[in-house]
Amino acid sequence: MNDSHIQDIPKVHNQIQGKSDEIGFTMPSDLYVGTFLKTLISSKPKSRILELGTGIGLSLSWMIDGMDRDSHLTTVDNDPELIEIAKSFFGNDKRLSIVCQDGAEWILNYSGPKFDLIFADAWPGKYGQLVETLNMLRVGGFYVIDDMIAQPNWPEGHDKNVSDLVGYLEKREDLTLTKMNWSTGIILAVKNK
Repeated sequence: MNDSHIQDIPKVHNQIQGKSDEIGFTMPSDLYVGTFLKTLISSKPKSRILELGTGIGLSLSWMIDGMDRDSHLTTVDNDPELIEIAKSFFGNDKRLSIVCQDGAEWILNYSGPKFDLIFADAWPGKYGQLVETLNMLRVGGFYVIDDMIAQPNWPEGHDKNVSDLVGYLEKREDLTLTKMNWSTGIILAVKNK
């Protein structure tokens, strides 16, 4: 098996990657994370999906490709420039809501239905507002985080944040975890009660 042979890369992915290179965006999503998200989302027809940290839309392209026509995805980011870029690629997709707002504020004010999958790729929902984010997850729903293995762009001392987060998730009795030393380091949690 060769895991670097990735099939079905979203058609728009290369264009987004080009835009990412053009503006010097330094936090692009890994291809492995993308294909993993697409596979998970494909297992959840008629689902509600949340992405915290839209970025430039690379992981979003994978998630949209994995969705069926009856699913809906909300993606949240606080950077207006990145949100405009994401809208330029995906703004016409009726299955998608693109929100430009502080993620912590959005999480704390959310009162809608629970989600089948949450991909937390920003500080809010991962290191901040974690309890509130996990409360938005439906039983049987997936909580996905990446960048659990040291990355070149980590600030000094961030390894402690990661260690504390992993320890907290391991202690929660309402989650079943799989920790993968693969890609950028992924944790997949399933809400079990």
